[in-house]
Amino acid sequence: MTREELLDEVQKRIRTKNLFKHILAVEAVMRRLARHFGEDEDRWGAAGLLHDIDYEETKDDPNTHSLISGKIAEELGFDREIVDAVKAHNEAHGLPRDTRMAKALYSADPLTGLIVASALISPSKKLSGIDADFVIHRMGEKSFARGANRDAIKACSELGLDLREFIAMGLEAMQGISEELGL
Repeated sequence: MTREELLDEVQKRIRTKNLFKHILAVEAVMRRLARHFGEDEDRWGAAGLLHDIDYEETKDDPNTHSLISGKIAEELGFDREIVDAVKAHNEAHGLPRDTRMAKALYSADPLTGLIVASALISPSKKLSGIDADFVIHRMGEKSFARGANRDAIKACSELGLDLREFIAMGLEAMQGISEELGL
């Protein structure tokens, strides 16, 4: 399945503009991480695009969120590694994250929200107006971007990345699609 075909599938199920932007941000971060690790960018990007494909359907039932996304991924013909990474990104299920892709998706998902929140409080309200140190500083403020799971972001250490390096790669990836994100 091409990226364009997958984007069509996502857009059939996701109508909320900000949720679609979040999905694009996670895709960008996953592609950047794949490049860093020498992995297949298209496969890792697909995991990012698929991770919340069920969210509008499951937002009121976190116990089914990501399981349905995984089922959709499977029905669309994606391989087991992608399906399992998509399912495991929701820690409510307690599924193992035993591949690099699954660990990356788990950490990338909340990172994008933290980066967006950081950009929105910067004077420019743009991704270009912040750096990794700015995001790290904001991450330390418990009342800031409460929805961004800090423990999941810090789990980047399971990938062999330190926090600053991980945030810098995520920010770089999102800056690369800043027009699509409106930031």
